[in-house]
Amino acid sequence: MTHPLDQPIWSALTTRQQALAEGGAVARRFPLAIGPFADMVDMSPESFAALGALMSGTEIAVLFTSDAVTVPDDFKTLLAETGEQMVGTPAQSSLPGMDIVTLGAADVPEMIALVELTKPGPFSTRTHELGTFLGIRVDGQLVAMTGERMKPGNYTEMTAVCVHPSHRGRGYAQALLGAVARGIVDRGEIPFLHVFTSNTSAIALYQRQGMQIRRRLHVTVLQKKA
Repeated sequence: MTHPLDQPIWSALTTRQQALAEGGAVARRFPLAIGPFADMVDMSPESFAALGALMSGTEIAVLFTSDAVTVPDDFKTLLAETGEQMVGTPAQSSLPGMDIVTLGAADVPEMIALVELTKPGPFSTRTHELGTFLGIRVDGQLVAMTGERMKPGNYTEMTAVCVHPSHRGRGYAQALLGAVARGIVDRGEIPFLHVFTSNTSAIALYQRQGMQIRRRLHVTVLQKKA
């Protein structure tokens, strides 16, 4: 039995988030309006064929895998990087005079705008449906947010950690991480997250918050050839 975090996307789509899964026994993905994440039971030609059958046009599939991915000739690789998988409960911190608010469907346009500005990773019109998303507003403007994404086994991923460039250095990310993590722990689950290996400043922040690197994963973005 492998650890659920060794294949987090597949684990999520076959356990707590299987009701969202598109696909079948060998390849699954989240609906694209939620996110482009997909995975296969293995890296066989049959599994890639099943993944390809789920994709059309210029759609992409984002894989998180233990090993580097060698793609068949009918796919092209748009990105191949490594990321660190970190586990732990970030310490809670307070922001005197600042309220943390729960974000919902009405906030999606602002959430997408903040993601496009800060580029923490994929975020679409229904991503917020995956779990709790919390934000901070200054003078009515959404300037920071963090939320929940994949839920493999008893783990819940923290995602979309972003702060507007004009409001950085004020502890917003730390406060939001702590608040989201507390909600996860209160449900009896374990917080984790993914961060590109190259993002050393974010890794250092998460380590200061009490998180530890569990393992390195390969992040691959695929697209079918025309």
